[in-house]
Amino acid sequence: MSVQPQRAARPTLEDVAERAGVSRATASRVLNSSPRVSPEAHDAVTAAVTELGYTPNHAARSLVTRRTDAVAVVFSEPEPKIFDDPHFGQLIRAAARALSSADVQMVLMLVHSPDDQARAERFLAGGHVDGALLFAPHKGDQLPAIARKLPLPVVYAGRPWGPLRGLHLVDNDNTGGSVLATEHLMSLGRKKIVSVTGTVDEYSSIDRVEGWRTAVGADEAMTELMTESGNFNRDDGKLAMAALLKRVPDLDAVFVASDLMAAGALDALREAGRRVPEDVAVVGFDDHPLIAPHTEPPLTTIRQDANEQVAHMVAHLLRLLRDEPVRARREVLPTILVRRQST
Repeated sequence: MSVQPQRAARPTLEDVAERAGVSRATASRVLNSSPRVSPEAHDAVTAAVTELGYTPNHAARSLVTRRTDAVAVVFSEPEPKIFDDPHFGQLIRAAARALSSADVQMVLMLVHSPDDQARAERFLAGGHVDGALLFAPHKGDQLPAIARKLPLPVVYAGRPWGPLRGLHLVDNDNTGGSVLATEHLMSLGRKKIVSVTGTVDEYSSIDRVEGWRTAVGADEAMTELMTESGNFNRDDGKLAMAALLKRVPDLDAVFVASDLMAAGALDALREAGRRVPEDVAVVGFDDHPLIAPHTEPPLTTIRQDANEQVAHMVAHLLRLLRDEPVRARREVLPTILVRRQST
């Protein structure tokens, strides 16, 4: 009968301390990045960790620190939208990179139905994560109200509906970006500038159409005539553009509230025999690297940096987790115009 070889015992913190010639407390301080250790002790413990192949027992440590070293990234959107819209993939990748660089595990949560919301509340309140990054932009969404009651820090993307007092928010300058887009079209001599807007239950959509209204000086009647909304997907962009072509046949420019909808608007213009930019100039919003440079023609657009937004959210949350004094506020990141051939 063959004898199974015994598995080598996992190195312990005591083994590291003994190899390094320091106390267990000193070894622990080094592994927890405490500044209260000498350079010599730091180098000795680091060398011992490498030689022994030591990895911390996070389960045991969490019993002492009550920390999980995990953060929830919560999207309050239906699954098809998350996986079909490249913008969400960009946000998820940015969150994974930013949290990984901080040695924090990302827990991705997709919440849409009432059952999802109840399950998310139980999970987030159950001590499974140290904090959350919350993407919940829609009016009527219960997640922001749930998050306000949670016993853990939360940083929000954009503006959720409801009271903002006491919340930590990182947003993009949607209004300023749409003013910039529309004024660019006006500077080209365009006179009939319409807009394909986003859904009316998101502040980002409301801010973007408000920027267009401010730039063109639109009243309510003009806004109703010269705007058409879509749900931030390509098909809706195409349908909205087709509707605007029927309603405003002499339009010569369009500001579209997302790159994905702008791609659909270009489809509709092409099918209608309108040349871009000769007949109709087009500006999008996002500057998504998988969309804007690859449309036909390449899309002039407003850049909102998803990587920067998520990096700011993660940095803000990490300061909260370290119990640093952080003022609750809405941080607004700038947007810029990126010119390509569609204008």
